[in-house]
Amino acid sequence: MAPRDTTNLFPLHVAIIMDGNGRWAVNRGWPRLAGHRRGAERVREIVQACPRLGITHLTIYAFSTENWKRSTEEVLGLMSLFRRYIQREADRLRAEGVRLRFIGDRTRLEPRLQRLMSGIEKLTEGNDRLHLTVAINYGGRNEITRAVRRVARAVARGDLRPEEVDEEVLAGRLDTHDLPDPDLVIRTSGETRVSNYLLWQAAYAEFEFTPTHWPDFTSDELGEILDRFARRERRFGAVAAP
Repeated sequence: MAPRDTTNLFPLHVAIIMDGNGRWAVNRGWPRLAGHRRGAERVREIVQACPRLGITHLTIYAFSTENWKRSTEEVLGLMSLFRRYIQREADRLRAEGVRLRFIGDRTRLEPRLQRLMSGIEKLTEGNDRLHLTVAINYGGRNEITRAVRRVARAVARGDLRPEEVDEEVLAGRLDTHDLPDPDLVIRTSGETRVSNYLLWQAAYAEFEFTPTHWPDFTSDELGEILDRFARRERRFGAVAAP
């Protein structure tokens, strides 16, 4: 696929809710984990496509704080898949200039996975061709709650006065404090809800919902969505110019 024309308005930061892995597999008579494995392969294609599409930041929703409600087999399978992905992709991501970071509450994750996450973050921290952020055990409400606790502790220590607490102070305590807000949020598989994803950060993002299940979501479809995005008018609460 040829590079996109980025002379028009285009999103620098795209966030994706990668939905439909399980349904994709079930529709084929396969175990749900087969869909998650195919979905991980799709991540590779999209990550590789982002730089030529003009995307500098990609944030993907891998596992939510609510996903623990799924079967033990599926949860354990997903955690194993995360470990294998990090181990398999580490050298490639470093070589391709991708910086990988994770957001979410790590405390519930097994220690081995936490070590792998920290290791690949350190390995790729000097890269800036693409900033890839993976949300694991992430929920927007949980993130905001943890940020508020950090602010409360700072006030209790006397490091902050209550009247100094504003949007910038709270945003600085979020998991994404060093990332730009997303310009575009995409959800695959036909659902039209945000599912507790980047609630603070997506306040002025554009949204796109596609019926395509994540394992079938291609870089070509991403390019088509970006072209539609370029035709939108983003006013951020202002009135359009005559």
